[in-house]
Amino acid sequence: MTARRAMLDVLKGETVFPPPLWMMRQAGRYLPEYRETRKTAGSFLDLCYNPDFAVEVTLQPIRRFDFDASILFSDILVVPHALGRDLRFEEGRGPLMTPMSASDVDRLDGSNFHQHLAPVYETVRRLRAELPAETTLIGFCGAPWTLATYMIAGHGTPDQAPARLFAYRNPQAMQRLLSVLVDHSAQYLIRQVEAGADVLQIFDSWAGVLDEASFEACCVKPVAEIVRKVHAVHPNVPIIGFPKGAGSRYQNYRAGTGVNGLGLDWTVPLAQARELQAGGAVQGNLDPLRLVAGGRALSEGVAAILDVLGQGPLIFNLGHGITPEAPIEHVEAMIRQVRSYSGK
Repeated sequence: MTARRAMLDVLKGETVFPPPLWMMRQAGRYLPEYRETRKTAGSFLDLCYNPDFAVEVTLQPIRRFDFDASILFSDILVVPHALGRDLRFEEGRGPLMTPMSASDVDRLDGSNFHQHLAPVYETVRRLRAELPAETTLIGFCGAPWTLATYMIAGHGTPDQAPARLFAYRNPQAMQRLLSVLVDHSAQYLIRQVEAGADVLQIFDSWAGVLDEASFEACCVKPVAEIVRKVHAVHPNVPIIGFPKGAGSRYQNYRAGTGVNGLGLDWTVPLAQARELQAGGAVQGNLDPLRLVAGGRALSEGVAAILDVLGQGPLIFNLGHGITPEAPIEHVEAMIRQVRSYSGK
């Protein structure tokens, strides 16, 4: 008999009291046990590709906080890495890659894609076996546009100007790049489901930098194609889309992509969030800095979300990942407040 996983009920459009709760980046540097494991692992990529370490850090926040969902510990850039692009992480600088030119697109090599990612699939299998039966396991990937921004620039930039210029100057090469990323990301997600993932999330961290036409071409259409490909194989697995910074385009994103749940960043007004919730489950959207501040700033932020969105299908989360500065006692206070919500 399968245990009830509250997050799956919400993603079907049901209202659950209290709403299921998890945090983006919930396995991370704010936890002392994570910092110890990270030190033992060596490099960040060793942490991602070694199932022993990846399983351990994924389970740490579940042991400590008993979240309703656990998200695979990995990184969105393992997909371009598996396509033959170099990748390293430097302290204080984040991910670094060799920048791509238009001619590099046709040199992407997916011949060893699944072999390269085999440790990730093993991590998912082991997590599903070790997690509590009632805990939802989330698999994920980066959206093609966000992956492309890092691949083209070779690093993160404030407004992703290199990728935007690439798209304007080399539209055919950009579409070929997005197509390669769509095909391989869909296969990556399908394998994660086969390994035990219950829910999938697609992170489009840089959706908010695109103009209207580019948003449709580079954000909506590629994600829609991933959703179509995954649901052709696993029609009952819910997919959450998180187009950070989409603003007034969230509604078009949901309609155009066919995602089952909509991840909202903290800038989305709650009145808009309530309108979006009328079309299905929403996830979010506490400002991560309220969690750092604690006290009244935290309690008022949590209460506002529950007051406006708590009577509909809601997955309580932050509007982006938890920051390393967030005190553990503030996380505990947030959890107590959310779990005390009865809908009355």
